[in-house]
Amino acid sequence: MPAVWCVVLAYNAVDLTLACIESLRRQDYPHLDILVVDNASSDGTAGILAERFPDVGVLALSENLGYAGGNNLGMRHALQQGADLLFLVNNDTRFESNCVSKLVAEMIVAPHCGVVGPMVYTWDGWSTISSAGGEVDWRHADAINVGAGEVDTGQYGARSVDFINGCAIMVSREAVERVGLIDERFFMYWEETDWCRRIAAAGFDVRFQPAARMQHKAPLAWEGQSALALYYTGRNRMLFFARHAKGTGKAVALAR
Repeated sequence: MPAVWCVVLAYNAVDLTLACIESLRRQDYPHLDILVVDNASSDGTAGILAERFPDVGVLALSENLGYAGGNNLGMRHALQQGADLLFLVNNDTRFESNCVSKLVAEMIVAPHCGVVGPMVYTWDGWSTISSAGGEVDWRHADAINVGAGEVDTGQYGARSVDFINGCAIMVSREAVERVGLIDERFFMYWEETDWCRRIAAAGFDVRFQPAARMQHKAPLAWEGQSALALYYTGRNRMLFFARHAKGTGKAVALAR
């Protein structure tokens, strides 16, 4: 069975991080290691985790490297330890106990699969969809979380998608070795969209598997920094479409 390393990216919100780890420790997949990358939290996350979960590895950073930099550091460590599959998750997530198993199964059975992601629900239950995979809207220079706000009635099956929401994304070692890690110029926002696009361009399939289920809380890490969030959202949209779009799509992105 493939060795899975779960990289949990944490920035403050230690209670959510603890709950996330508890959820991961209840997974029924037997070959799962957990590594927390603490992105310079100010709430004592690293020390609390070391006391509560002494068997869970923690990389405590002295500065916030963002989504891209923090996850890249965690992935490098996991790959050095022999990881076959990397499961990157935000700390404000929780999972059904068979989520990892379902993702691994999809990775194995789907030809040329390099990325797979779960059905993401809102935090308040298991009915309202947050993301059923992602689609790039080339015409309007946007990225869409499919199904967001819809009630799940089984309308979204397993399929190829443009990208997987970065709150929980499984990537194969082969894909990373061929394409590389996340582009750290993005820092946060649009980085997973760019990464999935590059992986697909290298010949891998990017897959969505609704049988793997999880919940995602509204992001907390950048609350109170809306100007920064708006900056990176706009900047990185232009960076993405300048890199990947052609013709009208590129013109629309650069004009926004």
